[in-house]
Amino acid sequence: MAKPEYEFFPVTDVQYTVCPGGDPKITERILSRDPDGNVATRILRYEAGADSSPMGVQKHDFWEEVYILEGSFVDLTLDQTFSAGEYACRPPGMPHGPWRTDEGVLTFEVRYRSA
Repeated sequence: MAKPEYEFFPVTDVQYTVCPGGDPKITERILSRDPDGNVATRILRYEAGADSSPMGVQKHDFWEEVYILEGSFVDLTLDQTFSAGEYACRPPGMPHGPWRTDEGVLTFEVRYRSA
């Protein structure tokens, strides 16, 4: 299903909520989501010291595009740091993470399914 139509609005009107996995240092602002919850556009925030190791390596059944707005984090599997201004485009099934950040990180993400 399609996501709803929105005209410009302040993203600060959308509250951060704790992401699945339950770590209060890892939160998201869902800007838009389809009615079934399958695809979304969000801002993801890892506070300083956040570590997603308990969630393990992630694989999704959807496309995911990620742009780092601020800060940096380390992909613990790749032992590689990614910083503000960097971008990833992950097809379904691509493994990534887990992540750790010392300074915090803010990303803009779009998730979708291709026909």
